Amino acid sequence: MIGAKRRQGHSGFFALFEHLDSTIDACKALRKAGHKRFRAYAPLPEHHLLEEGLAKKHSPVRVFTLAGAMTGAATGFAFTTWTSLDWPLITGGKPLMSIPAYVVIAFECAILFGALSTVIGLFINAGLPNFRPMVAYHPACSDGSFGVYVTAPPAEAEAVKDLLSGFEPAELREDPEGFDV
Repeated sequence: MIGAKRRQGHSGFFALFEHLDSTIDACKALRKAGHKRFRAYAPLPEHHLLEEGLAKKHSPVRVFTLAGAMTGAATGFAFTTWTSLDWPLITGGKPLMSIPAYVVIAFECAILFGALSTVIGLFINAGLPNFRPMVAYHPACSDGSFGVYVTAPPAEAEAVKDLLSGFEPAELREDPEGFDV
C-alpha cells in the first residue's frame, strides 16, 4: 500500500473493483498517467498487485536486516576483543586475541541484531503505529473486493475520474476529504 498524502484543494477518488485484474490495470494506468501517490486495498496480500500494479519489486525490510546483522557481527567481535584486551587471560601460550573463538559470539550478535532490526524495519515501512486516520476505508475491501484510492489536483480530477470509470468499477466515489463507510 502506498501512502496518499492529503493536500488542500485535491480531489480524492475511490474505485471498488470485483476482480484483481481490473485493479492491476487501473493501477498501471494511474502510474502511466503520472500518478505516484495512490493506495491499493486488497482483502489479502496479493503479490501481483504489488509487483505489477504498484511496481514494488523488493521489500526494503531486508536492508534493515542486513544492516542489523552486520552491526551485530561487528559489535560481537568488538566486544570480545575489548574484553580480552581489558582483562587478559594468558594461559598456555595462547594468543591474547583468538579470532576463531570470537566467531560464535559475533554470529549470535548478528542473529540478535538482525532480528531486532528486522522488526524495527517492519514497523517503520508499515507505518506502525499509525496515529493518522485512514484516508479511505470500505468494508468490501476486507470481504473479497479490491480498491484504489487516488488524489488529484483540480485540473486533473476529471481525467482521473474518467480513467478509473474506464475500468468499470463496482463503485466509484469522489470525496475531497476521504471517507469512512
